[in-house]
Amino acid sequence: MKRWSCLFVALVACSSKPSPVPVQPGPAPSAPMPPVVQAPPAAPPVEAPVPPRRHDAIARTEFNRWAARLNLPVYWTFDTNGDASLDPEETAALMFYPTVGSWVERGAFTRTFETTYDRIVAASKAPAPAASTDEDKRQLLVGKDLDQGRTTLVASDLTALSADDKAFAAHMLKVADLIDDLYELQNGSAALASKLPADPASHSLFRRNRGPKCAAPATENDPLCSAIPGSPKPISDLYPAELQRDAKFCAALEKRPDAKTLMAPFVVVRGSGADLHAVPSTQAYQAQAAAISKELTAAVASLTDPTEQALVTYLRAAAASWLSNSWEPADEAWAKMTVDNSKWYVRVAPDEVYWEPCSSKAGSHLTFARINQGSKRWQDKLVPVQQQMEEAIAERAGKPYAAHPVTFHLPDFIDIVVNAGDDRVPLGATIGQSLPNWGPVANEGRGRTIAMVNYYQDPDSVAARRGQAESMLDAGFMKHYTGELEPGLLSTILHEATHNLGPAHEYLVGGKKAREVFGGPLATLMEELKAQTGALFLLEFLRTRKIISDELAAQSYADAIVWALGHVSQGMYTGSGERKTYGNVAAIQIGFLLDKGALTWEAKATAANGTDKAALVLHPAKLVPAVKDMMKVVAGIKARGDRPAAEALAKKYVDGTIVPHKTIQERFQRFPKASFVYAVKL
Repeated sequence: MKRWSCLFVALVACSSKPSPVPVQPGPAPSAPMPPVVQAPPAAPPVEAPVPPRRHDAIARTEFNRWAARLNLPVYWTFDTNGDASLDPEETAALMFYPTVGSWVERGAFTRTFETTYDRIVAASKAPAPAASTDEDKRQLLVGKDLDQGRTTLVASDLTALSADDKAFAAHMLKVADLIDDLYELQNGSAALASKLPADPASHSLFRRNRGPKCAAPATENDPLCSAIPGSPKPISDLYPAELQRDAKFCAALEKRPDAKTLMAPFVVVRGSGADLHAVPSTQAYQAQAAAISKELTAAVASLTDPTEQALVTYLRAAAASWLSNSWEPADEAWAKMTVDNSKWYVRVAPDEVYWEPCSSKAGSHLTFARINQGSKRWQDKLVPVQQQMEEAIAERAGKPYAAHPVTFHLPDFIDIVVNAGDDRVPLGATIGQSLPNWGPVANEGRGRTIAMVNYYQDPDSVAARRGQAESMLDAGFMKHYTGELEPGLLSTILHEATHNLGPAHEYLVGGKKAREVFGGPLATLMEELKAQTGALFLLEFLRTRKIISDELAAQSYADAIVWALGHVSQGMYTGSGERKTYGNVAAIQIGFLLDKGALTWEAKATAANGTDKAALVLHPAKLVPAVKDMMKVVAGIKARGDRPAAEALAKKYVDGTIVPHKTIQERFQRFPKASFVYAVKL
């Protein structure tokens, strides 16, 4: 996060390391001052302000698009005064770029900014290169991949905090840097950084995508689309490189007699040939883990507020876990944090597995956020019916699953400040999470569930999502879609709650866990499908008990279907052939609803935007029965450990023709997807 300017400092969904080839030099640093006895250090030089001028040569969206293409750490937040001209107070300086922008001093633009602004305008007017060589074609594809993302700001103003709290926040930003360094070592991108060419767009792609591969739907499967000529494939550091020459190496590992040891979440695989062994992650990355532990300990020292003892206890436990590779003590301390005993939300640990080829190794991440007290209202509504929700899903799952006592925490709402490691993705963002995934805290229902409530609330995101919905749904269906926070938030709450319901976590079928029964990627798919099906199924449960209104239930159904269409639009597989978990989940749900007649794809219908022909039409009377059937099928597959049924479900809807994949992709991809940047004002 390499840090502070005197205005917004933004954290970008990208690498914290400078690119090895400078792209846009920032202002030259001052020479070190000679030591002066008993005198404070001299302030850094301040750029002289320049005469004011209008900055209206390029529209806001185009300014941000070209700034991203040029890998420049500057962002036009909003045209707050409506004058179509970029003003100093509308400017943010971004982090995780090769340089730190010095754009505003004493309320006026600097000369560095003026030069940068002119460069952005000039780039926007320059003709596109002719596609006469493979390198020309590659650069055109790089630009196309970048353009499918819309830089979207999440800002946090921490200026009102105490000096100690500001010091704590600064330590957490340093932890984020260290987590990013570890993540980029593990995912193989760090080993390729030196191969980047000089053009700024390639650097920007590598930074945003956390490696050389194109990530946007229209370009990710093009073999020429890469930040590095020749499209080298990153080699995961979690497994021996020679093993990864076989595209099916994950399946081969899962068939070994020692698979349970090798595929455990907190180890990496080392060795060669058949002689493979597991090494604890904190041992394999001892220097990185020790640095993270040291910074967490320093963060504890800055927390002097006596009301933050729960956070202090967790950070101390986490610092120890980063040395011992034993995560249960940290999980125990973390589970005791609530909306009532800390104003912060911190999770710094290895957790999710989606990020790596075999979907088995827990990815290192930092979620640093502020607690949003709005969650208490929903907790008061849902806590009394937790056990009834478990029983309803258990009834759908059927034998051999039986309902068990549940005591999990319903979602806390948080406002994200910083995401690091595998929390940051090129496009979009995680909006809900239930953790931990292993161990006693998870098994006994004592984990925490969170909903990130400050994503997708900016006007750009709201307008884009409405435009996407109007391109696919007919006017009658659109009456239920509001685009407001609460319907989608309710879906997130129920999704995360369902991770703790039915066959979950350490549930065993024939003595085996889901990962052993289904294999890593399919196990992940089925767990997320169960959770998102619960998000639909529990709406009727809540509506009939008058916990939510008929109107909110209808709005949440519509929001969940638009969510699913959005994930279908991003494709079913990555460029290297791995399943996209949420894309697969979404396709199965849309396909199932089509099969049951709750949705119909009508060629003669007109979409709500009035221009697109053919649209999805909702049949409300069939929706609740279809969702009940979906819950029975999905929870039943998990309960029985029925791998063939899971594979058949995916084959039918993910790989089949029931879902209009191409039409959904074409219409939704007209709108760039949010690529989040983060701003912190201290």
